Amino acid sequence: MLADQEFIDRLEGLAVTCLEKVSAGGKIMFMGNGGSAADSQHLATELTSRFLLERDAIAAIALTTDTSALTAIANDYSFDRVFVRQIEALASPNDVVIGISTSGNSENILAGVKAASAIGCHTVAFTGASGGKLAPLVDTAMQVHSDVTPIIQQAHITIGQILCELIEKAIAEKSSS
Repeated sequence: MLADQEFIDRLEGLAVTCLEKVSAGGKIMFMGNGGSAADSQHLATELTSRFLLERDAIAAIALTTDTSALTAIANDYSFDRVFVRQIEALASPNDVVIGISTSGNSENILAGVKAASAIGCHTVAFTGASGGKLAPLVDTAMQVHSDVTPIIQQAHITIGQILCELIEKAIAEKSSS
């Protein structure tokens, strides 16, 4: 996967897009279920706090952390809309929305990506090999060449941390110049 030059180029391009969006006042939003929800929170924290370097904070949100919003939306609408409603409330065209789904078929992630696309966000999928229904819907698909869930999850956090590192290094270099 990371030896695949096309994959590396796509990841570097995604980092550039994230930098452009954040520089224009946007934020990076993450969403996922289960282990992918944990990855969403982990990656958003790496950006808002710090990964390796001292630098300005980066606006990032995990849409998985507000239990009141998640449970109210699931109760009042449906679980499929838990990310849609948050995106409708919080997103703007300057944002990047990253959906993490090992199968690429999680209905709430699909719905969230569609809502983000309608707003004009740059949409991203972290998926397994097939990409599921999610990969064709997004601007940037980061597909892990495996169908084994634990392997996909390990790769997703690695890809996410490399993305954080690329963004952080560029921001730190910009701040020091």
